[in-house]
Amino acid sequence: MEPAQLDRTPFADLDSMPPEMIAMLVAALEAMSRHPEIRRVRDTAWRELRPAPGQRLLDAGCGAGDVSRALAAAVAPGGEVVALDHSSATLAAARKRHDGGEIRYVTGDVSALDLADDSFDGVWCERVLQHVDDADVAIGELIRVTRPGGRVCLLDTDWGSLAFDGVDTALAQTIVEHMHGRLTPRQVDMGRTLRRRLVGYGLHDISATPVTCYFPDPASAAVVLPMVNPQVPQESWMTPDGLRERWFDQVDRAGEDGDFLAVLTIWVVAATV
Repeated sequence: MEPAQLDRTPFADLDSMPPEMIAMLVAALEAMSRHPEIRRVRDTAWRELRPAPGQRLLDAGCGAGDVSRALAAAVAPGGEVVALDHSSATLAAARKRHDGGEIRYVTGDVSALDLADDSFDGVWCERVLQHVDDADVAIGELIRVTRPGGRVCLLDTDWGSLAFDGVDTALAQTIVEHMHGRLTPRQVDMGRTLRRRLVGYGLHDISATPVTCYFPDPASAAVVLPMVNPQVPQESWMTPDGLRERWFDQVDRAGEDGDFLAVLTIWVVAATV
């Protein structure tokens, strides 16, 4: 996971956080990886990246390394995965979970990769670009290190697609507006912009697939959506007094009544260099 470079997001500058907070956020990443809706997004991306034995792949923003480990299994025998992340804390978590695959763990900035041109057969970059200052610079770096004929696969969220049902519409809208200011990255529409960005770089064989994630209860939603997760620290919200409490009362009631619904679109966009 690439850091948000913003004080307002819970994933900003992990390495400066206390160990217990780092452990909580790594656990959150792992829970997201197990979530069936995130797995559905990744299944879509897997088909677009087309990993194969013998390939050398880059996982740009690897987090705790679950995708890196899966990719390493797919490129065996003879292949290698470079698992790159800006955070030494998440890289330490990834190394701790290493399962013996051919993975090289490196600290790096996705916007300024210390990697050779044309050195990878493919790149996986998941929910990273929404956090960086200039996504086009980062995408240019991912393209630069991919060989001609290689695949670049980008997965990112369109936070503007987030919608709720079963809760008060006006309250939900207020919460979403605060969420865009505090709990999510500045690039709230990143997912929907990815195809345009790859077109701008002149790539071909471009595919763009919106995957709408469906959360039928608060517990399921809380794994992916920070504004439905009561464990997100209250100070991260910066909402007017009482608003957070009113929101969770609504969410809990909707969950108990079976009326709760949340949807969020994550885009999978891939292209050939």
